[in-house]
Amino acid sequence: MEGAGADSSRNLRKPDKLSTSDILQAIGPLARLWRRNASVVHEVPPEGAEQHYRNGLLKMRRGDASGALQEFDRALAQHPRLADAVVARAELLDGLGRSDEARHDYERARQLWSELPAGAPDRRYLFRRRGDFAFEIEAYDLVRSNVRNKVLPQLAYGNAQMLRGRPKEALDSYERALRVKPDMADLLAMKGEALSAMGRYDEAIEMFDRVLTAQPTDTETLNARGIARMALGRVAEANEDWRRQLELLPPAQRAARACAAMRQANYETAFQDFGLALAKEPSNPYWRLYRLTAGRLIGAPLDPIVLPAEQHWPAPLLALRGGQASEQQVLAAADTANRRAEALFQLGVLSLAGNPAAARGYWSEIVERGAPSLIEFAAARNELVRLGA
Repeated sequence: MEGAGADSSRNLRKPDKLSTSDILQAIGPLARLWRRNASVVHEVPPEGAEQHYRNGLLKMRRGDASGALQEFDRALAQHPRLADAVVARAELLDGLGRSDEARHDYERARQLWSELPAGAPDRRYLFRRRGDFAFEIEAYDLVRSNVRNKVLPQLAYGNAQMLRGRPKEALDSYERALRVKPDMADLLAMKGEALSAMGRYDEAIEMFDRVLTAQPTDTETLNARGIARMALGRVAEANEDWRRQLELLPPAQRAARACAAMRQANYETAFQDFGLALAKEPSNPYWRLYRLTAGRLIGAPLDPIVLPAEQHWPAPLLALRGGQASEQQVLAAADTANRRAEALFQLGVLSLAGNPAAARGYWSEIVERGAPSLIEFAAARNELVRLGA
């Protein structure tokens, strides 16, 4: 970690005109910052916290270490879990020779990244990343402002904005890049993802259709089109996309196969593949939870429920399944919209045999209010079809 803060200050310097060397310096830290375990979209920090973070980066470029440190501290006072600000503060302290303080912040950043929710592995790789991505937006904005008519900076900036939950800004960046390369499949696919995130599902499907016409075995785009179709209530077509995705995914990608099966309510395959995924990743609480879910819905013998050592989400859902948490406790712990949808789905699964009407109510709320990208959204919609709702 020696000298990391000093290197970051040089890399973040804003020149009047960027040379090739300057560009490489500007985006160089991204390789380090993006070397996080492939893993969704996370909690977006308050606007004020992000502004303080950006101000800190600007002051770092100008060599104002004291001012930068104050800005990072202000950002973290408003949003203590802003991991990018934590690591930027660590690098700054490291460069000032305050290594012990820096080490504490580095460890804190690693902990924060490890606690971010894991993205479903059947989705596009981009959505399986961990992080706040504020640094990436800042760095790529610098590059794209100085390099005209280049696709990569626009694509990278758009991707970072997507991960920050800003599809409108991402769409603008993708459309700029498409003016340079109008038929580039990656850009068309990401434009579709942005449109889908904005609720413009018909337009999104048009983009995905173009990609799949050229690349019919693109499993990630099949998944994305399935999500958009399911959002529109086109259940059979969505399931067909996920069936085709499952058919194309290699056996080694057990977790991805299991998630694709779960979306289409193919619980027999999901139960088998989540079991194999769990054998590879025995500490993954979601694979255990989803295997229990699929097993219950097909009446398979279930493994004993072992609560994870780490009690952060989705541990409350496993506690619910094990009879160690009530509905009220689980819903109280579900502190985001996505977690509430996950909790409601499990409540519906537990209610189905004895009280189908209650299950219908839980699953209807997911379909009415949940994010279509969630596995639970697709599974709930399929279950409602089976119930005749």
